[in-house]
Amino acid sequence: MQKQIKDILIEIGEDPEREGLVKTPERVEKAWKFLTRGYNQKVDEVVNGAIFEAESDDMIIVRNIEFFSMCEHHMLPFFGRCYVGYIPNKKILGVSKIARIVDMFARRLQIQERMTRQIADTIMECVDAEGVGVVCEAQHLCMQMRGVEKQHSVMTTSAMIGSFRKEAETRQEFLKLIRTGGQN
Repeated sequence: MQKQIKDILIEIGEDPEREGLVKTPERVEKAWKFLTRGYNQKVDEVVNGAIFEAESDDMIIVRNIEFFSMCEHHMLPFFGRCYVGYIPNKKILGVSKIARIVDMFARRLQIQERMTRQIADTIMECVDAEGVGVVCEAQHLCMQMRGVEKQHSVMTTSAMIGSFRKEAETRQEFLKLIRTGGQN
């Protein structure tokens, strides 16, 4: 990878031997391995057995999960917040594992629509929930730094499964709670 990064530097008209760039290929390789570490993660390892017996079937919501990803079309960052809700069916997931699942899918070359669905499907599979809802809001640098250059644009995607899709009341409760944080 370092050789390819050095070639890119040359291709854009830079001198990879100048002081500020000498170690850039090494740093970029290390950064890319970190930014795409989701490819080397498996759900079972991320969850690490943190599935517990549920004491109720009330909705569980984790709000404002920050994520950083890279768009697969331009390999530029997109970043934002993810909101996850589910209704347990005898099992719950350790709260930190929800954020780790978000990170696992975000740390890949992605499109936001797919990432949102992957998070919802994975949580559904992990705990066999009655329903799952996921909403992601993100800013895409491929739209802000280049192309149409719209700096304040935000993309919102949602995935609703089970009772979140079938029951309008459940879906509305989730959407209201992620907007208000449970406050009236």
